[in-house]
Amino acid sequence: MKILETKKEFIVEEERDFDSPHASTLIRLKNGDILAAWFGGSWEKNPDVAIWMSRRTPEGWQKPFVIADTWGVALWNPVLFQREDGRIFLFYKEGATIPHWITKVRISDDEGATWTESRELVEGDRSGGRGPVKNKAITLSDGTILAPASVESDVAWDAFVDISEDGGESWTPSPFVPLRRADYHVVDRPYDRHLCYGKGVIQPTLWESAPGKVHMLLRSTSSAIFRSDSEDGGRTWGCAYACGLPNNNSGLDVVKLDNGNLVLAYNPTGNLPGYYKGPRTPLCLALSEDNGESWENILTLEDAPGGYAYPAIICDNEKKELLLTYTWKRERIVFWRIRCQW
Repeated sequence: MKILETKKEFIVEEERDFDSPHASTLIRLKNGDILAAWFGGSWEKNPDVAIWMSRRTPEGWQKPFVIADTWGVALWNPVLFQREDGRIFLFYKEGATIPHWITKVRISDDEGATWTESRELVEGDRSGGRGPVKNKAITLSDGTILAPASVESDVAWDAFVDISEDGGESWTPSPFVPLRRADYHVVDRPYDRHLCYGKGVIQPTLWESAPGKVHMLLRSTSSAIFRSDSEDGGRTWGCAYACGLPNNNSGLDVVKLDNGNLVLAYNPTGNLPGYYKGPRTPLCLALSEDNGESWENILTLEDAPGGYAYPAIICDNEKKELLLTYTWKRERIVFWRIRCQW
């Protein structure tokens, strides 16, 4: 891959209607506009946090507006997904604490101009993890939709996929991804790529390499990106294992190009000694030409002190562009357009 041109811009500037935005998501609409969403308020978890949205037209980003709000309850982690027929889903989480999140959804059939009322994705579910938790859903070669999902309790973190065979109308969860856990505070840690130290793994990002062969990369508490593979379209998963890349216990996202190559947006750093988190800088793009077996960093997006986190990445195969957003110091949302040759 050769990078030809890059353009970076802020979706929201210093003057904004919220103090702290985070966890952005984006799609490219059929007419070429970009639709982005994130949660914003005084700070994550606070009851004034709502879901905000903005559209980028050829004239630039429009003024952000609230697309979802629940009085007195925090909202989290919006995820945009566009079905092949153009229907757009906006998934997001509602709740004061992560283990008790409710997954909500709104739908648009007119390029985001109007939306249905919010409803629960899975009526009555209070598990905290149905539907996509941070990263985009994918459509498999047979039309099945997979939503990368996870749950977080005080004891353990676990990942799975939510499966829809009817275009997103109903969802069936896969079993949890198998994971071998070990105490994070072990001093002399034996190296074992199948051993995860700490609570576990969350926030998968997905791709399909061949019909029915699906893979995920995962955020972990073990200072490494973990991976799991499925041979049956995501219905069951192999034991997760460290894939050779560091992870600072922060979000990451991958996109598959039309030539089969993968581009990963992530923080290439591990946890600080004695902690289960690491710095959220630098933020980079990495390329894999062998289905994720090896990776090469191809672009540094941010490397200054500060927090640059929770990237969301998509591609436009016709225009040969990578499009991504991420959180900038918990103050703004950044958008990049990267023109490439592949």
